[in-house]
This record gives sequence, structure tokens and C-alpha cells, in this order.
Amino acid sequence: MKSNDKFFTKKKSTSVAAEDLVEPLSLGPLIRDLRRKKGVTLQELADAVGRSVGFISQIERGISQPTVLDLSVISERLGVPGNYFYAMAAPPERSWVTHPNNRRTLRYAGGIIDHLVSPSLAGKLSVIESIFEPGADSGDQHIIEHQEQAIYVLEGELTIWVHGEPVTLKISDACQLESGAPTRYANRGKKKARVLWIYC
Repeated sequence: MKSNDKFFTKKKSTSVAAEDLVEPLSLGPLIRDLRRKKGVTLQELADAVGRSVGFISQIERGISQPTVLDLSVISERLGVPGNYFYAMAAPPERSWVTHPNNRRTLRYAGGIIDHLVSPSLAGKLSVIESIFEPGADSGDQHIIEHQEQAIYVLEGELTIWVHGEPVTLKISDACQLESGAPTRYANRGKKKARVLWIYC
């Protein structure tokens, strides 16, 4: 990656059918309410994300899905951590236990689904299981996470670019990334990939 490459660039809007959305009535209003609370206009948020006002409005109304990069920029512009948007999950039966059927889920454009494994975001540690369909990727631009993270491949393979350098992780491979490391990732394989992300 060249030193003058930008991490966030403008992209065309992507719309999906309403039936393909996961919990559209919770993610959209959460973004909308936070945006209003922060005093950010639709135009200002659209400019930050590099999308049209109409597309941001569609996200807030549950008509369109954000990409991983979209949600990362939205989080940064609104001043919250990237995992903030998992916070509306129904509380588990026990505060320290989660089960597959009651985990908060986010579906992104591009074939990536995230499941929040952690029972709470109140602590310093959070765990996310990501599902990558074949060909799924986070986008062409690098994303900067402001948390240290560890990545462990449970199934399939995942290619990760760190500071522009690609490495392919296969089953049982793992890596640890420092806070602020610019990354992007993609499933270049022919099978679904399942990956565990640990943030602290």
C-alpha cells in the first residue's frame, strides 16, 4: 500500500431486499437516534461515509445494509466504538452466558455476518464470530480498529491485509493485531469461512 493511500474513499450505494436484512428495525433506528443525539445531519454523515444522503436514510429506515467499512466510518463519525451497534441485543438469561439463538447479529453488504458471542460489551473484552461467504470481503479500503484484536480461524480460510501486506489464515491459524493497524480482509476460498475475533 502506498503511503499516500486513503483508508476511506467514496463508493457507490448498495441496496438489498428488505427480507435479506437482519434486525433492520433495530440497527437503523439506533444509528438514526445516535446521529440526532450527536447533532449530526444526514448530509454530514453521508459526506463522512462517502455515500448519498438517500443511502444513509435507507440504512436508518432498514431498507439498505451498510458494508463493514460503512459501519466503521459511521461509528467513528458518531464517536462510538465499532461494536456499539451490538448493544441492543436482548439480555441473556444469565449475565455471563450466551447461546447461539440469543446472540446479537449484524448482516453486512458483501456477504459477511457477525454474531456477538460476548454476553456484554461492558467489559474490556469482546468476542465476535464472523461468517464469510465465498468471495465476501470488507471492501478495498483498509479499516482502522482502535482496539487490539486477535483472530482465530475456525473454518475455511481468510486473507487479511495488514499495512497492505496480505496473509492467508487457514483452519486453526491465528494472528494478533495491534490497535490502529490498518486492515482489510476477504474470503478468497471456495467454502464458507468462520472466524473468531477477540477485541480488548
